[in-house]
Amino acid sequence: MGIMRKVLGVLILVMIGLLGAVPAALAVRPVDVVVEDRAGVLDRNTLLPAVQGMEFYQPTKVAVYTYNGSAEENLNEEVLRFARAEHPEWISADGQKWADGLFIFALDPVGRHVGTYMGEDRKVSPAQRDDIQNAAKELLRDAQWTDGTIAGIERGAELINQPWYRSTAFLVTAWLTVAAAVAGAGTWLIVRWRTRVGSRKELARADASYSNVSMDLEVTELNAGTIPESSRYGSTVLEKHRTFLAKYNRATGLANQVHGMSARDLSRRPNLKVVREFADSAAELDALDDVIADTNALLNRGSAWASAWDRQLAPFRTDLGALEQMLSRPHAEGESASAAALRSFRDESHRELERWTAEISDGTITPETALDRLRDARSHLSELLKNHADTVIEGFAKNEKEAGLMRRQMESAQAGTKAKYGRTYEPSILGTVYPSYYFFSVPTFNSGFNTGVSSVSSTRGGDGGTTGYGSTGGSFSGSGSSSSF
Repeated sequence: MGIMRKVLGVLILVMIGLLGAVPAALAVRPVDVVVEDRAGVLDRNTLLPAVQGMEFYQPTKVAVYTYNGSAEENLNEEVLRFARAEHPEWISADGQKWADGLFIFALDPVGRHVGTYMGEDRKVSPAQRDDIQNAAKELLRDAQWTDGTIAGIERGAELINQPWYRSTAFLVTAWLTVAAAVAGAGTWLIVRWRTRVGSRKELARADASYSNVSMDLEVTELNAGTIPESSRYGSTVLEKHRTFLAKYNRATGLANQVHGMSARDLSRRPNLKVVREFADSAAELDALDDVIADTNALLNRGSAWASAWDRQLAPFRTDLGALEQMLSRPHAEGESASAAALRSFRDESHRELERWTAEISDGTITPETALDRLRDARSHLSELLKNHADTVIEGFAKNEKEAGLMRRQMESAQAGTKAKYGRTYEPSILGTVYPSYYFFSVPTFNSGFNTGVSSVSSTRGGDGGTTGYGSTGGSFSGSGSSSSF
């Protein structure tokens, strides 16, 4: 604490010296917000209050324009064309610039372009224009059009007419000055604080899972003892159970180790690794004991079989429910034959799930047969998704090189070998029996597709930005640019 007080004292003195008598920055709400949603993708009830509540440094008129174009079109040219035809007040009196006090945020969800345009008294640097557009892109890539638009405009409010003492350059200079003044002590304290916070967060996750496993330990052993080993599914789950106690004992050792750590110990990075190991081990056991319980209940048609069966259906139902949103995204080829096959399969599968449940209930089929059918249905969905992946790749890629790049991203997503796709253990009987890459799900399809489109767009140079206004722009030279997402 003594070191902390000294560091804080130096920080305060240095910042006072840097800021001096700087006047306070103004906080001004937009003088007007105009939304021209010609693409029909924005939720006005969410967008308008969010933008109207933002604070700019100077009175600013915000205009939002969306339209459905194509990847080959120039968004800058389209925004200028629209302004000339529909909103001449957006253009300066001499017709050469954007009007003073104006900030335009433009979006083409089909062509996947985003653009920002400003009057001469509101313009920012090219790097800051990129910053504004980049603030929206992650959300736009996920088809969150309204939230992406809000994020872009909010970043614009932070940068347009930004006072010098709030600029990145000044903050970097201030930080370097402070860093020199405190000789690295502040960095050391911050790292230790962040490590301690991370350790406590992981410890809370670990304790919750470990507590569940410990309370259910006796029940888990009873459930495992009555799982039919003659069942193909039962025998595989029992193989997992044979290592359960060994893993539990190891988790117990880790629990004792981390709970013996002091607050200072939790601030050390090597110990964060130990706490995270405890959390991961406990979470794996917590998922597995649920699968053991469900396997026993379902295969033996116990009193809880219906709930256990519903949990086995949940991942498949989630995929079926997410198909329409996936097919409605830009470049998703939602009107193609492979999309029609997916929709047909979805509708048929909903009926089949009800039939299988009824047949388990009346004894027409065994639970193992029902699991076989569920496996086959998920395998069929995987094949349909692969077929549709070929369709969207053919539709988006302009040549074989781009197609190969997208195909590799799709295959990587299905394999689930890269951490960026966030593949995790599926706590179900099928998820325990089969490896994570066995089924191709809608989330992994979306991950591969998003990455593939972004990779191809980057190779086309789309993210570098377009600054001209095309063949129809004439001598117009207003501040603005667009880029792909």
